[in-house]
Amino acid sequence: MNAKQILENSNLTKEKIKYNVPMKDYTSFKIGGSAECLIKVENTDEIQEILDICKAEQIPLTIIGNGSNILVRDKGIKGIVLKIDIKKFLIEEDSQKIILTVGSGNKLGEIAQKLLQQEITGFEFASGIPGTIGGAIRMNAGAHGSEMKDIVKNITYINKEDGEVYTINNEQANFKYRNSIFSNNKYIIIEATMLLEKGKKEEIQNKMQEYATYRKEKQPIEYPSAGSTFKRGEDFITAKLIDECGLKGYKIGGAQISEKHAGFIINTGNATAEDVIELIKYTKEQVYNKFGKEIKTEIEIIGE
Repeated sequence: MNAKQILENSNLTKEKIKYNVPMKDYTSFKIGGSAECLIKVENTDEIQEILDICKAEQIPLTIIGNGSNILVRDKGIKGIVLKIDIKKFLIEEDSQKIILTVGSGNKLGEIAQKLLQQEITGFEFASGIPGTIGGAIRMNAGAHGSEMKDIVKNITYINKEDGEVYTINNEQANFKYRNSIFSNNKYIIIEATMLLEKGKKEEIQNKMQEYATYRKEKQPIEYPSAGSTFKRGEDFITAKLIDECGLKGYKIGGAQISEKHAGFIINTGNATAEDVIELIKYTKEQVYNKFGKEIKTEIEIIGE
């Protein structure tokens, strides 16, 4: 049986299951072939049931959040794509700290706006990152000198292998630059608690506005992209090297190295995943040939 036949016989709510779904509609890059099956899940029980089905029937499983840091290949994704849409927002006070618990499907921008209204500071750096908590923790997302590791207290997740729920602390998450224990794709983040502080609404708002203005001026947010395409080097600024190779504005098909920020590859309208992959490859070669430096991608390429 194929995935559709198997899922039709499951206990899952049929309205949540979609077939032959264009992944360009679920990614910020607006690129990608179709997913054989896409299921939006809102709780742990649904995830565990799908894990059981995939394990028993040997169906490939792909996890996505807001689709803001991925490139889906042109032939799409076989099996089941699980879109995590678990929502939660709980604020508790503990002496001088504010403990915030959020679902992995909560969007960073929406969280930032709610915290602004509650006059809670410490999350402003994430206000302009177009992702969910799950994705942000997985890659230890950061901006303006701060990262998720600076505020995360605990993370609750499901182990794909045994389907059990576990909770670990900040240290156990092994946060590094754009990386964590969750980057290995063995775990599905369910929720997280963060330590924040009381602040002043005007100061929080000013900081968020400052960051939004910076993003608008420095990043090509007017075009579809997956955010910064390349990781920062250990001893070099990747975008600077790409710029010095004269690659700003360079195009392959509909994919282009942004003229505003050389660290971004943008979709100018009709880019294919292959266009982006070829442009990444070409950029890496040019930087290595000129500077002898190997640059690495920050985005994740999935599918066939």
